[in-house]
Amino acid sequence: MAEHTVASFDEDLRQISRLINDMGDLAGSMVGAATRALLETDNALAQRVVSDDAIMDARQRELDDRAITLIAKRQPMADDLRNVVGSIRMAGDLERIGDLAKNIAKRVGAVGISAAPRDLTHSIESMAQLVLIQVQAVIQEYTVGDATALAKLRNDDERIDVKYTSVFRELLTYMMEDPRNITACTHLLFCAKNLERIGDHVTNIAENAYYVLTGTQLPANRPKQDETAMSAPAA
Repeated sequence: MAEHTVASFDEDLRQISRLINDMGDLAGSMVGAATRALLETDNALAQRVVSDDAIMDARQRELDDRAITLIAKRQPMADDLRNVVGSIRMAGDLERIGDLAKNIAKRVGAVGISAAPRDLTHSIESMAQLVLIQVQAVIQEYTVGDATALAKLRNDDERIDVKYTSVFRELLTYMMEDPRNITACTHLLFCAKNLERIGDHVTNIAENAYYVLTGTQLPANRPKQDETAMSAPAA
């Protein structure tokens, strides 16, 4: 980032950058804690995630306020304007990741009291690990200015889509095999869908971060492999 004649302008931009980093750290913490609470039936940890969502919301509001004030006072142009607008967009996706982590946490109690097969937690856990790696990496790659890594990370969302399809089918199989699994598996299906949606928001962040760094857009036709939404073939 180039230095500006007015030192306070640079400080305003640094404050926005720090908020993006703070939100990225909190998003990773919330996703990790929510999935751990789900797998370990840890209701206290789940409640902490729910509480952290209020902190995430407050940080997004602060970033929006700072960004709007900066635009009004400094009238940024070119790279600076792209940076500020991109930060607003990334903050919106980070806030939604927090919401989705909270949604997972709020289902922990319901899953814990149901007779869920322990075998299915392995699939959820491996999917959660993929998602968490994406969440943690996207802001890190943006901070170090690695546009190539952001482009790769955005395309890696296909792996999460494939994993979600596998989890979806596995949970349906458990439900068909034993009706007593239906309640727990239904909650877990919602959790898996929330993880898949977190991956989509990471993709949005990667696209915006790439644009901020390079001034060019990534191709619109990114890979998308969630087969659960595909309609059944005609008879």
